[in-house]
Amino acid sequence: MDTLPVWANLLMALGTFFAIAIGAKFVVDAAAALADRAGVSHLVIGLTVVAVGTSAPEFGVTLVAALEGRESISVGNIVGSNIFNIGFILGGAAVVRAIPTGAIIVWRDAAVLVAATVLLFALVGLDLRLGAMDGVILFTCLILYLVLVFRDRHAREEAAQEVPGVEDVGRAQVWMQAGYLLLGLGVVALSSHFLVASASALARSFGVSEWVIAVTVVAAGTSVPEMATTLAGVARGHMAISAGNVIGSDIFNLLGVLGVAGMTTPMGLEPAARGSLLALTAMVLVVFVMMRSGWRVSRIEGVVLIVLAAIRWGLDFASRG
Repeated sequence: MDTLPVWANLLMALGTFFAIAIGAKFVVDAAAALADRAGVSHLVIGLTVVAVGTSAPEFGVTLVAALEGRESISVGNIVGSNIFNIGFILGGAAVVRAIPTGAIIVWRDAAVLVAATVLLFALVGLDLRLGAMDGVILFTCLILYLVLVFRDRHAREEAAQEVPGVEDVGRAQVWMQAGYLLLGLGVVALSSHFLVASASALARSFGVSEWVIAVTVVAAGTSVPEMATTLAGVARGHMAISAGNVIGSDIFNLLGVLGVAGMTTPMGLEPAARGSLLALTAMVLVVFVMMRSGWRVSRIEGVVLIVLAAIRWGLDFASRG
């Protein structure tokens, strides 16, 4: 993409954002429909299947970038996406309407997110390398988390809860939903390839590092599904489920996406990665405290999250990597 003018790469990046969002919608709807037909709790679907679906863009971009040797884009996309999810998406939702939480999502899911973020910093932030063993550790933690979620009796008792964006498709044919799932994954994978290429070209055109582009622009683009699902939850009054989707997506990004990427292609990172990892760790700790204090994320706290994320973006662009 280096031969294309800046405006062409910008248009390509914007176009791939929309394509990824469409592909992710197919993934989310089809995966949730298949899980729903299997009789899985809607709460579990929200924290696992829907979270995995909305993480499909991050998975596609991260894996494609890793295979193409774009290590900064691969890891930076995940770190930046989690900052975007917590700061702009969860914070923005709280500004619209205070988000109630509860003991389950705080002490199980948010606590796991805190532990996963601290673990990532310990494994990657110190030596600036994501190795195969690091990937195995992260992915193993994801499996343990899934076992915890599916064995949670409280989650099973809340099977009647509705997940925003998941429709009653019990009568739909399984093969059709499976086809939609494969189609969505294919669109995400192909679009991710072009997004990585255009993002790399833009970084060189503007004189910033690939890490800065990945942790800001690319991260915002791959967070479109989380934003759409969370906004749907806000519109329909499912605030707690919206929070669960953001927390669940962030857990899958850290443990699942980076776990697979690390096992596939060991990577070295830029020094700028350490600052972003520290910022992510701090934001996750702040969110945990907010969710526990008063068992909700208030509108004022939502503004604080947005400001913190905006400051992080400003520092990233100011440093230029």
